[in-house]
Amino acid sequence: MKPSRLIGFPLSRFSRSLLLLAFVLLSGTCFAGNVAAQSNWHQFRGPTGQGIAEGVTLPTEWGPDKNIAWKQEVPGLGWSSPVVAGDRIFLTTAVAQSEDKKADHSLRTLCLAADTGKIVWDVEVFLQDGETAPRIHGKNSHASPTPYLEGEMVYVHFGHMGTACLRQKDGSIVWSTQELTYRPTHGNGGSPVIWGDHLIFSIDGSDMQAVIALDKTTGDVAWKTERNVPDIPKYFSFSTPLLIGVDGKTQLISAGSGVVMAVDPSNGKEIWRVGYGKGYSVVPRPIFANGLVYVCTGYDRATLMAMRPDGQGDVTDSHVAFVVDRNVPLNPSLVAVGTSVYIISDNGILSCLDGLTGDVVWKERVGGNFSSSLLYAGGLIYLLDEAGKSTVVRPGDEYVVVAENDLGERALASLGVDGNDILLRTEKALYRVSDGK
Repeated sequence: MKPSRLIGFPLSRFSRSLLLLAFVLLSGTCFAGNVAAQSNWHQFRGPTGQGIAEGVTLPTEWGPDKNIAWKQEVPGLGWSSPVVAGDRIFLTTAVAQSEDKKADHSLRTLCLAADTGKIVWDVEVFLQDGETAPRIHGKNSHASPTPYLEGEMVYVHFGHMGTACLRQKDGSIVWSTQELTYRPTHGNGGSPVIWGDHLIFSIDGSDMQAVIALDKTTGDVAWKTERNVPDIPKYFSFSTPLLIGVDGKTQLISAGSGVVMAVDPSNGKEIWRVGYGKGYSVVPRPIFANGLVYVCTGYDRATLMAMRPDGQGDVTDSHVAFVVDRNVPLNPSLVAVGTSVYIISDNGILSCLDGLTGDVVWKERVGGNFSSSLLYAGGLIYLLDEAGKSTVVRPGDEYVVVAENDLGERALASLGVDGNDILLRTEKALYRVSDGK
């Protein structure tokens, strides 16, 4: 039995082709806000926000002593992904101030030189009181959201601990705010995005579930849109919103517990929503391809829902194209290549899906456990497991492994890209992987 179902009637191959044409005309190509003005890897999952690096050829082989341009030890612990602007790389981290179980943590932003890895500046943004800090999951950190770079600024987000804007040049703090406090469960995770004058992120704690926009120049709240989810057992989630273009207008797609919402990023007005019951702890970032938004629904058992983004109001019963209910990730984000969608389950099963129907083209056990999101670059898909082992796969109608590499260090952050090089963060260090091409 195929692990998917269509909502509505089955489609012929001809009908699917017509639908694909209609979807492409409707939505055009994948959209990511100010991508044209960003030449670097400036946000979580890169310029499109969907794990795609265009026009580069990345290394396929590396190891502790092979194709490593530099390795820079990073103080503390953080699972934010590296972002790049010009000749600088930015990360966040949380540095314990003692060895106590309830130690205070210095929540910091780091700037590294892209050519050497040397730390250019290291600035404390907030100090988290260990006595009042909530417990975090063993796979989380106090610095998991990825920074967002725009112009001369770096925007950093530490969930319930606050948000700030720093100057890229020297790390001086332009503004910081801790106005939006809430009760997180297992820590923080979702990263911010920018649209126009708004810095936007999701809050999905046990006591507050909303999409928030701050004025990016002041940190003041510009708008707040409540999720208004039904009564479900657990409300916490960690997903990063995605900006897409639909019929010439911009939508911000924000997935949380029980529901995914599309809102107008200029004012927060809700456009449409799709519910998925009791799904919670939603982590993967949505993607947009083939005229469809793809969302993973979280714990306890994830499904992948594909939906048309051209509706109004609650479109759960009318706009869901298909649902996949096997080998769907709880943590790693997906990637689309052509009309195919690739997913890696947390326990290491890689699947190639028909992006229009959800039918499984192939699935293979890669092995290992996964939290890092998929990356597509130079005609190849890059996977990184939690033990630091990488697998490079060629997309297509069959499973083809190009290379396997192992740094032997714990790795939960998603890969970054700078030119033709890979930025790979482990528990203790940041690596620049380069074959010199």
